[in-house]
Amino acid sequence: MSDRDDFLAWLETEYSEAERAMLGGNAFPRRGLWSKSEPVSVLGAWRNGVGREAVVEAFDVLATSFSECEAFQLELISYDIQGDMAYTVGYERFTTSIDGKPRTVTLRATQVYRREDGEWRVVHRHADTTS
Repeated sequence: MSDRDDFLAWLETEYSEAERAMLGGNAFPRRGLWSKSEPVSVLGAWRNGVGREAVVEAFDVLATSFSECEAFQLELISYDIQGDMAYTVGYERFTTSIDGKPRTVTLRATQVYRREDGEWRVVHRHADTTS
């Protein structure tokens, strides 16, 4: 398998499963996919954070708003890998409950990844709503 194939397989499995868990109210899997090495940052649709501690706190607070994830889909527009760094640009479409109300949301998301000890880890996220 090539680096590109490995990266896409990781996005389709481990990454997507962690996002589904997050959207169901469990931040733990998402936190595990983020780098423990600085710098890390989030400019999110609902919360921001700079530094590992602030990013984890943002995820924990967000997770309390989510429940009952019914669907998550990552639609990649562009991605690339250069050595131990990668990026993705695309749409995240999901159906979940936010503060107890069912919603279907589309986010535009750009993320940066770093390979650490042979595993991909997220180091930056910028996301916003499409409307």
